[in-house]
Amino acid sequence: MIYLWLVILISFNSCWLMLVPFTLPGNWLMIMTTCLFAWWKWDNRLFSWPLLIAITALALIAELIEFFAGAGGAKKAGAGWLGAGAAILGALVGAVAGTFIIPVPIFGTMFGACLGAGLCTWLVERTTGKEQDASVRSGVGAGTGVLIGTISKFCIGCLIWLLITIAAFWP
Repeated sequence: MIYLWLVILISFNSCWLMLVPFTLPGNWLMIMTTCLFAWWKWDNRLFSWPLLIAITALALIAELIEFFAGAGGAKKAGAGWLGAGAAILGALVGAVAGTFIIPVPIFGTMFGACLGAGLCTWLVERTTGKEQDASVRSGVGAGTGVLIGTISKFCIGCLIWLLITIAAFWP
């Protein structure tokens, strides 16, 4: 019977993982579901404390990478701190707007986040007096950073899913 419950857990975690490209907290839902399952079936000793701590640390690292990637891309492309901060805000607003304006799964959210980060960075850089070319370069850097951050978060989410799956079925 325990294997049936493990298959259900892995199925839920697969669904949670598919939320990550939508910039939703899929990694955290995997952590929460696995921790609740570990607590519920603690007598079976399926998931150890080191594993639960490791996957939580990975989820935190993924979140930080995603959060700061747009700002890092903007800074690397020459934006100031204000432009880098605008990349973070623009990515959040753009992801929400893109999800509804472009109702194509994953694409609308990702495109909106990248475009929002790029446009906000460009706008802030222009209003602070930077030249058009430098502002565009900063905006492109912010959009690229957001894309790389989300892809990185998804890859780390795949690693979390794999670690949980191996721990669930490894003797």
